[in-house]
Amino acid sequence: MSRTTDVVAKDRNQGKNQLRVGRLVKAHGLKGGLKLELYTDNPEGRFVPGAGFTLQVPEASPWHGKEITVREYRVMNGNPVVFFDDVEDRDAADSLVRAILWIDQDVDEVEDDAWFDHQLVGLDVVRDDTVVGRVVRVEHFPAQDLLIVKAGENEVMVPFVSAIVPTVDVQAGRVIVTPPPGLFEELPDAADAEPQMPSDAEAAE
Repeated sequence: MSRTTDVVAKDRNQGKNQLRVGRLVKAHGLKGGLKLELYTDNPEGRFVPGAGFTLQVPEASPWHGKEITVREYRVMNGNPVVFFDDVEDRDAADSLVRAILWIDQDVDEVEDDAWFDHQLVGLDVVRDDTVVGRVVRVEHFPAQDLLIVKAGENEVMVPFVSAIVPTVDVQAGRVIVTPPPGLFEELPDAADAEPQMPSDAEAAE
């Protein structure tokens, strides 16, 4: 699940933004259902019947520029599945695959374990109590989000998952990372790392 909340300013006077809350990944069944990749920690609260979403789809899509309304939300075999008004069969569902869902949300409303991109940019990146870089931007990909960290002259792509970024402390201005070996430094060449075996002459001495 994404740990960031994408935000696009929509109406500053009314304090509203659009937030990314899900992506439609695959048609499910024959009655218009679609499996969801969730970008929200509160799917039951987001995908209630009657909830409306703005669709992010290619311009060539018949859904471009349209909104869509939830008819039903279920968890089926452990997978979140959503049904929409006017999506009645598998063909219609297939036309929505890979669409990203956006919803209006109050600026001050932030979900647990989720942050706006602008809250993360500029934070120090701390490893073993040492600052190793600074977050310069956040990249969003279907599989996961990445923190792009400026470390010296290099930019390091850090998967924004709890196993690697266990702590985000916006007030303290830092994120704590526990990266795998090689993420922030080059590993020694395998040939260099192998112990040197004595030659036959050395072994005979």
